[in-house]
Amino acid sequence: MTFHSPAYLFLLLLLIPVIGWYIWRLRDAQATLRISDTSELARQPKSMRVWLIHVPFVLRVLTVTLLSIALARPQLSNRWQSQSTEGIDIMMALDVSGTMLAEDLKPNRLEAAKEVATDFVINRPNDNIGLVVFAGESFTQCPLTTDHAVLVNLFQSVKFGLIEDGTAIGLGLANCVNRMKDSPTKSKVIILLTDGSNNRGDITPQTAAEIAKTFGIRVYAVGVGSHGQARVPVQTPYGTQYMMMDSEFDEVTLRNIAQTTGGEYFRATDNKSLRRIYEQIDQLEKSKIRVREYSKRYENFMPFLYAALICLLLDILIRHFVLRTIAE
Repeated sequence: MTFHSPAYLFLLLLLIPVIGWYIWRLRDAQATLRISDTSELARQPKSMRVWLIHVPFVLRVLTVTLLSIALARPQLSNRWQSQSTEGIDIMMALDVSGTMLAEDLKPNRLEAAKEVATDFVINRPNDNIGLVVFAGESFTQCPLTTDHAVLVNLFQSVKFGLIEDGTAIGLGLANCVNRMKDSPTKSKVIILLTDGSNNRGDITPQTAAEIAKTFGIRVYAVGVGSHGQARVPVQTPYGTQYMMMDSEFDEVTLRNIAQTTGGEYFRATDNKSLRRIYEQIDQLEKSKIRVREYSKRYENFMPFLYAALICLLLDILIRHFVLRTIAE
């Protein structure tokens, strides 16, 4: 509730001296009578007039209060909003090569990347998001879509061994660009996640970055892997064996890709840092929302005016018919 003329509410301050004067006057308003014993009078029932003696004054205070509120013209308002959303096109390029099974992230790099990327997708309901996986080759696991439930399910089915092993970063990037180049959306982003160096494919990472730049696509490159060595499972005729490998990859190329396209490069050394990276990207790439707010006001002073009239009428009736006094 709002008031059209709130200055009238200052009239309520006049009640302070009025109430003070009424309380001060009550000190001398009680009649006195000297008697030897008041015990009999204490047992006598009190008349209804005793209980009602202060009611007229209370009603007058209420009348002034309600009239002041009515003069201030209280108003109710209905508000509603209309909004239009401009989403972002995001292609996620995920490395599924054998080194992504390294266990420096828990349970391994690939599963950690899938978990964090899934949360990222769920938190961006207005965007078109797709998924490209790559190793020795590249293919589109899910084209750009707003049906994120389908995308999340397809994320869960990603695993090592879907395609020939290797690391074709350039092919992964080029595949993403091909999926986005004809989109009318103004903002286009690729999130590239890998832990290796390009060693397969006919397209170099730098060439793919130049193509992305031509179509106005930014690339956020995420290098995954702790410093030092990491334990990697290897399939042998005797079952799964573990070997230690150096957790190093071509950071220079990833930085150049990001710099060429106007994106950024990040290094994820554990699960927490990987999650923070996706949170940073989430903040950097916000959907644009246009909001229009409408408001309609309704006058609401009549209920207060009616209540004031009722209080005034009750005051008159009680003073003239219930608490009537006989003048000398």
